[in-house]
Amino acid sequence: MTQLMFQYSYLQMLDFLTTVAFLVNGVQEGNPLVKWAIQTFPSPIAGLAFIKILAVLLGLTCWYSGRERLLTRINMGFAVLVAWNLLTLIVKSAHSSGLV
Repeated sequence: MTQLMFQYSYLQMLDFLTTVAFLVNGVQEGNPLVKWAIQTFPSPIAGLAFIKILAVLLGLTCWYSGRERLLTRINMGFAVLVAWNLLTLIVKSAHSSGLV
């Protein structure tokens, strides 16, 4: 179960970093809750950090309560999300640099 929480935290960090990369490249956030936090907090990074702290607390709640299957499914979803974010960033960069 500890490995699941490590994976969850790692995926949250990767999602944080890819979201920052989106913001730096002028891409709008698609998640309404994250969008609200980015617009409400003094800086977009602070809003995003707040959301990620909440996400880690939710992950810890799953971990402590023994919800292994739920945490596994959430990890799979975030792995797909991070892969999508990276693909989107690569395609946007390729278009911007004239490679595509």
